[in-house]
Amino acid sequence: METIFAPWRMEYIKGDKPDGCVFCKCSIRCDDYVIFEGKTCFVMMNKYPYINGHLMIIPQRHIGKIEDLALEERTEIFSLLDTSIRALKEAMNPGGFNIGMNLGKTAGAGIEEHIHVHVIPRWEGDTNFMSVVGEVRVIPEDVAITAAKLTPLFKKNHQEV
Repeated sequence: METIFAPWRMEYIKGDKPDGCVFCKCSIRCDDYVIFEGKTCFVMMNKYPYINGHLMIIPQRHIGKIEDLALEERTEIFSLLDTSIRALKEAMNPGGFNIGMNLGKTAGAGIEEHIHVHVIPRWEGDTNFMSVVGEVRVIPEDVAITAAKLTPLFKKNHQEV
């Protein structure tokens, strides 16, 4: 039997859950995981990812409804989506992507008060027996290492809108 270690999860499981929005600069945002700052939005590694390279595109403004996005924010979200895909392809060579938003608690939003877009790279066969049978996800690379690979690629690939 193999042993799989994911030590970064224990910090979250046992740690205090701070008040406030984890995405807001004025609060407790995890700046170590922010890999790109745009004019109205930023890109952040998911600290507790579904799979390696799981990114989130997040408006700087604290808003919970897509219909409250300004045109500039909407435009930048799609520009950063393009940049995210380019950077992930170059760094990790995924076979495809899941891209989506969970709007509202009923839809599965873990942080419904601050909208964000998930960008999840996928590989053929990346859902293995661990997730299917054991209900465990295996993330083969530390999130900080993935962030270090992607950060320069965002600077290289991003085009201002």
